[in-house]
Amino acid sequence: MMKFNRFVVVVLFATTSIFAQQKNAQETFWNQLKARCGQAYAGKMTTEPIPNDFADQALSMYVMSCSENEIKVPFYVGDDHSRTWVFTKTAQGIQLKHDHRLKDGSEDKITQYGGTTTNTGGDQIQYFPADQQTTDMLPAAAGNVWWVTIDDQGYTYNLRKVDNPNHFQVRFEWNQPLPVPNKPWGH
Repeated sequence: MMKFNRFVVVVLFATTSIFAQQKNAQETFWNQLKARCGQAYAGKMTTEPIPNDFADQALSMYVMSCSENEIKVPFYVGDDHSRTWVFTKTAQGIQLKHDHRLKDGSEDKITQYGGTTTNTGGDQIQYFPADQQTTDMLPAAAGNVWWVTIDDQGYTYNLRKVDNPNHFQVRFEWNQPLPVPNKPWGH
């Protein structure tokens, strides 16, 4: 009986330890992004083909606001200030939504799409497969997966569409800071 109890204690300890490490990966990722709050960075497309509306445009991100459960990161494409990545802590994991606005600040007809992590990811990478809301809004996006990496050099935003051999990637380097820009449309 004593051996069984020790075994159970060891298994419970190991399981608890693994769970804590997994939760820590999301916390570490979150804290790395939050540490950049109030800062803006230059970016560039690192995959081809470059979408027409991104060609020859200055790209930048601005870690605009950070709270315990939400981080807003506008993504500027030239003078287009319509896009904001919204990261939210939920009971299921980290959620990524794309908040798209018109110049007058009102929501675009296609907005608030994205997904929530389905696993704990890693300290430097989190994956966001399309959620049901996204699939209902954009049936063609049902297989989309977004992922974000954060490392010592910078931040990378990625999109892979299941029906497309190409993927979209934009990279922002920490060593390319910019002055704080105007807030995005609607914020």
